[in-house]
Amino acid sequence: MFGPALRFPYAAERSYTPPDAPLEKYLAMLDTLGFARGALVQGSAHGHDNTAMLDALEREPKRLRGVAVAGADVAPAELRRWHHLGVRGLRFNHFFRDGQLHYRGGVPLEAARTLGPVMKELGWHLQLWIDVKDLPATIPILNAIEVPVVIDHMGRTDAAAGIEAPGFQSLLRLAGAGRCWVKLSGAHRVSHLAPDYPDARALHEALVSANPDQLVWGSDWPHPRMEDEMPNAGHLLDLFNEWTPDDAIRRRILVDNPARLYGFPG
Repeated sequence: MFGPALRFPYAAERSYTPPDAPLEKYLAMLDTLGFARGALVQGSAHGHDNTAMLDALEREPKRLRGVAVAGADVAPAELRRWHHLGVRGLRFNHFFRDGQLHYRGGVPLEAARTLGPVMKELGWHLQLWIDVKDLPATIPILNAIEVPVVIDHMGRTDAAAGIEAPGFQSLLRLAGAGRCWVKLSGAHRVSHLAPDYPDARALHEALVSANPDQLVWGSDWPHPRMEDEMPNAGHLLDLFNEWTPDDAIRRRILVDNPARLYGFPG
């Protein structure tokens, strides 16, 4: 969710400037897809200012939960206030290109060492933006923080490399052992074969086979900073349904698992 910028300005230091995608449009998307509930994730265009997301949580306390961004200097009392509003996790950026963090406005994973004790107290999770080629070296850091971990966008691997890529295999082992959650989202981030992303299907199916109890689906709406063809959230949901033919597993991924992860009532 972004903006509206006139009310919730974007960060001065940011990697992209999205068009406004305010709460009303997000709720309309949920209604169109048939979702009663949703989870908002703080986008890097707003930097460390979670005001727009917190405002949305306050306006829709029964329908929405959130994943915020916080630096190591944020006071525990502030995190507890966010929890009251519906925040259930913090997102960290561990996504590197050419040895540098790829997005401005995110919080490096190192900050989670400081924030971890309060996150653990609140029952929060750590959402990680990472290319899973870097996952094996990162696992000891995650183990030391001792909170549940959610890996974004099927590990942001290259679908063309296939499921045998070492980083993706590491993700399968971690999820299979119940040691992380994975978002079945971002087929359009890992594949260049729009609109059906056939090479991403193998990643999806491998994760479902590894552990369907540790998966949640996400639309990635409003799809910021797309370099390829802009996806349609309804079509992405259609692909999920096609790639997940078992009704019971679909319900776990779309309803039961996110209720558990984000603390929605059963």
